[in-house]
Amino acid sequence: MSEASSHLRENKMGVMPINRLLISMSLPMMISMLVQALYNVVDSIFVSYISENALTAVSLAFPVQSLMVSVCVGTGVGINAALSKSLGEKDFEAANRCANNGLFLALLSFLVFAVLGGLFSRPYFMLQTDITDIVDLGTTYLTICTVFCFGMMFQVTLNRLLQSTGQTFYIMFTQGLGAIVNIVFDPLLIFGIGPFPRLGMTGAAIATVIGQITGCSLSLFFNLTKNHEIHLAVRGFRPHGPTIRRIYAVGFPSIILASIGSVMTFAINRILLAFSTTAAAVFGIYFKLQSFVFMPVFGLNNGMVPIIAYNYGARKKSRMVHTIRLSILYAVCIMALGTALFWLIPDRLLGLFNASSALLAIGVPALRTISLSFILAAFGIITSSTCQAVGHGMLSMSVSVVRQLLAIIPAAYLLAHFFGLNAVWWAFPIAEVFSFALSAFYMRYIYRSVIEPLEELKPLPSE
Repeated sequence: MSEASSHLRENKMGVMPINRLLISMSLPMMISMLVQALYNVVDSIFVSYISENALTAVSLAFPVQSLMVSVCVGTGVGINAALSKSLGEKDFEAANRCANNGLFLALLSFLVFAVLGGLFSRPYFMLQTDITDIVDLGTTYLTICTVFCFGMMFQVTLNRLLQSTGQTFYIMFTQGLGAIVNIVFDPLLIFGIGPFPRLGMTGAAIATVIGQITGCSLSLFFNLTKNHEIHLAVRGFRPHGPTIRRIYAVGFPSIILASIGSVMTFAINRILLAFSTTAAAVFGIYFKLQSFVFMPVFGLNNGMVPIIAYNYGARKKSRMVHTIRLSILYAVCIMALGTALFWLIPDRLLGLFNASSALLAIGVPALRTISLSFILAAFGIITSSTCQAVGHGMLSMSVSVVRQLLAIIPAAYLLAHFFGLNAVWWAFPIAEVFSFALSAFYMRYIYRSVIEPLEELKPLPSE
């Protein structure tokens, strides 16, 4: 009786004041993602003390790692939207099916990347460079990270289940613990401190995997003991086609959208390697540093999606609009702060990575130029997530295609060909202008065609 009555009570995403709800949903995610960004940066800092070739190898491995994240996060977006909407509609049986099928999809994703990583890591690096040291270091690192990626795949999915039911507080601990474990084991295994062997690049990869498995284990514990709105069950499980299609209706465009970033990064690396391996290392460092700016926005984004999806299912359009407006405001403020840091102290940021004078000469103008795109990117991120939350993932995918395939890559190629290395970085602000215009058009379309026609089912609570 108590369980049934708890289902009948309104979820906090339908009644809590929006500003407090958005902060309570997003802040733990933002903190956990900042810790995640910290571990990514620290990982590369330790690797940079092996050699610049090791740092370049990690930079060249980034598109594949990003692809893995894209698959599990994109699937997680589909799980998140479908599960939150089911909860908003009070369809708890559908919510449970969504959760269990989501874990099944995480298992399939792991198996695919384990096989591909084990077979094709070396050919992947040989496609980019003929420097044997970089190929060997990169192959070692990437093979371990892909073959043992089950920790990352399941952790992301399990965290999405917590997020979908409003339990974002626990995600802060799961991601935080994984990052801390990685940071602790990095120097121990890379440099052979105390009783640990000196493993170099192998140690960096093992530390990453250990951190992911630790975070995954804690996330599973929280789902089994704290997440009472859904029930995970292995016994009697059968894949459910309609549920999987529902997840991928939103998730597949999200996967494509995020995967496009991997294609873009690979292409830009190829353009930069024509100048020097140092230029590719700079690009890799940029991605590590910009995660400190983008990760809090993605945390905000992750807190926003279930709020919009839930209230879309509950037909509460005023709460949807309020959530979107506040999310844009907070995202712009975060990005403005990031732009200021990249302009004021780029040399100090690069100095964290044992930067040589050649790396500083390339990196300082790179950071300052690319950061000009941050504020416009804030609006695009919120728009894409809004589209996904209401089941229009194809719109956000088209924005990403325009920005990263039709704008950044051609612009970078032409700028490199006619104006040299320092001009390549201007491809990012140029592309963001096109992305902003298209995002504004889509946001207006979503409001007029999806949000505005909704009829409130009950009076709004006082906010």
